[in-house]
Amino acid sequence: MTIVHKFGGTSVGSAERFAAVADIISQHPDIGAGAVVVVSAMSRTTNQLLSGAWAAADGREEACRRITAELLQRHLSVVNELFEGDPEREELVEWVQSRLRELERLYSSIGVLGELTARGRDHVMAFGEQLSVKILAAALRQRGADAQPLLATELIVTDDHFESAVPMMPQTRARLQAHVLPLLAQGVVPVITGFIAATETGVTTTLGRGGSDYTAAIVGAGLDADEVWIWSDVNGILTADPNLVPGARTLRELSYIEAAELAYYGADVLHPKTIRPVIENGIPLRIKNSLDPTDAGTLIVETPKPNRTRLPAIISTTGLSLIAIGSLDDAWSLPGVARALQALSEAGIDVLMFSQSFSEHSLNLIVRRQEQSRCLKVLQAAFGEELQRGRYSLDARERAATVSVVGVPGWNERGTVSHAFAALGIQGTRVIAVAQAATETSVSFCIPEDQVAETVCFLHRDLGLDEGLDCRLHSLPVPAVEHVR
Repeated sequence: MTIVHKFGGTSVGSAERFAAVADIISQHPDIGAGAVVVVSAMSRTTNQLLSGAWAAADGREEACRRITAELLQRHLSVVNELFEGDPEREELVEWVQSRLRELERLYSSIGVLGELTARGRDHVMAFGEQLSVKILAAALRQRGADAQPLLATELIVTDDHFESAVPMMPQTRARLQAHVLPLLAQGVVPVITGFIAATETGVTTTLGRGGSDYTAAIVGAGLDADEVWIWSDVNGILTADPNLVPGARTLRELSYIEAAELAYYGADVLHPKTIRPVIENGIPLRIKNSLDPTDAGTLIVETPKPNRTRLPAIISTTGLSLIAIGSLDDAWSLPGVARALQALSEAGIDVLMFSQSFSEHSLNLIVRRQEQSRCLKVLQAAFGEELQRGRYSLDARERAATVSVVGVPGWNERGTVSHAFAALGIQGTRVIAVAQAATETSVSFCIPEDQVAETVCFLHRDLGLDEGLDCRLHSLPVPAVEHVR
């Protein structure tokens, strides 16, 4: 039985977590008989790598050196803790040091050029997975498993759409079958880098956000795996963020379509692209918790059991910024909207949500806060003349968050969207913007970040999802609401 196991950045975020992942894999019944592992970079590593690259492009050499030193210290700390007294320790230390020296040289080249292209960003981001895959394979060997690290740049073939490359499945399938199947036949555990790939000519690409999940699905499809397991730090897909609602419930079984909708609305444990290869190949997908490996998690299949429990889910995303660009008169137009979105797309900045208001002659953009300053720079460059002449205005307005309610058809007579709007009105949540699909089942709200906790908690309770468990804001008075379920 072939199972592809994917472990994300939080699952390998420290020496303790690396050890726990190695224990999970080495104790799995399929170890040496069909277990394939895909691993992400250590948590925060990809963001650090990119921050160093942008610092290099801006000529901030001291920032580059600091980031490189931090990355070296973090990875060496893991190696020294995991492999104290182990014969592999010295080799791993030398290898990590050599990779970071190469990163320094790459940053220097970016500094000389004074610019950072999408191709350059992909090259930089690939370092994180290369480090973690080497460490995890060694940890597995330490536990008696015959493990071998593999670079996905030699296995997954993509086009040259940098930062969001599209896999070429026939070529990818051929490489996976040629390189991975023989290892499985020999009882070897392949440990493959997530997120990264390469063009047919060998140029490094990345698969975009959620790329490691996508890697696992691609590998599963290419190997005709029996299942793909995505290991995270929660017990599957939940009805809400458990940090806000400790009583959040696990959605135990979902269809491919239901899971895809949750992913599109931002469920952290699953990226929309992950669903495609498993749907096309009919492979069951399971979301498991590396902190609680005995929990069954969430199973995603084509046809779930008819008697399963079906519940709405609340998905929240914090750490966002609201940026507005527009004019005080009627100078703002649709071409301006297209120009802004095109400029941000070319810069590799994800716009999580946007709203266009002709009454206000402006475009409101929701981006991740760490990308706020770069977003403003890109828009300033794209609209420099209009901004200089005072025709347009551009500013970061406030810290924002999104809260999405993703329902299921027929869940109650009232309708999920109507129920959600009514609940936010009762709670007094200030809604900045709304995005709704052409259905009565799902809706996204942009709200002030400081209102997320109470809003999510109240929605969870008001939608009847608490199952008798109090959430973090249990002391808040709850208005009486007539429920129709």
